[in-house]
Amino acid sequence: MTTIDAPDMHSGHPPADTRSKKERLFWKNRGHSEHFRSHEEEFDACKFGMWLFLTTEVLLFAGIFCAYAVFRTMYPEAWAAGSHYLNWKIGALNTVVLLISSFTAAMAVRCAQLDQQRWLKLNLIITLVCAALFVFIKLKFEYLPKLSEGKAPGTFFSYPFAHDPHEPLWWGVYYIGTGIHALHVLIGAGLLGWVLYRAWRYKAYGPTEYTMVENSALYWHLVDLVWIFLFPLLYLVH
Repeated sequence: MTTIDAPDMHSGHPPADTRSKKERLFWKNRGHSEHFRSHEEEFDACKFGMWLFLTTEVLLFAGIFCAYAVFRTMYPEAWAAGSHYLNWKIGALNTVVLLISSFTAAMAVRCAQLDQQRWLKLNLIITLVCAALFVFIKLKFEYLPKLSEGKAPGTFFSYPFAHDPHEPLWWGVYYIGTGIHALHVLIGAGLLGWVLYRAWRYKAYGPTEYTMVENSALYWHLVDLVWIFLFPLLYLVH
């Protein structure tokens, strides 16, 4: 017969949880944090906090879009020349990659809600592969070739066939916008990688415990949304 340890009458503390870490982190055994009254309250607070954080991220990229608009008005010839250097097919390919990853990130949330552990992990893996592919395409077919030709930002610009003296400013906006976005891609991949690790090792997410999955997916959707604006502004608008 299994016995339950009684509290320590001398210390007044309840007995320590003797379950393994893997058992404690399994989604069915996960309770809400002590400073929340219920699991639902914890979920709502985390979700609200994530939306507030994403608002600050929108403000960050809004500054970049404002800089793009102001400088485009001031130097339209430089912006037209700069955008012609970019291959819209490469930008479109990266757009497709991110749209696929956005779908699989959303499906990962749904799989966690339905306790479909295998599909949860598979969708997370596909999302991470898409993230790696996006960064690879950006580095291999854009950053490295452009930098080797001298198409660098600011004082580093040395391209000998420039059509406008303000083209270095164009490349500054291009590298800042796409570089910060690529950094967010890496951060989002790190979050989703952590979710995958916990799902694989502990089965930490399920119908009553998927806050981390959903918040990470929200962050990833922001990354996709920002690129939806960057792609036409940089690659299509001449």
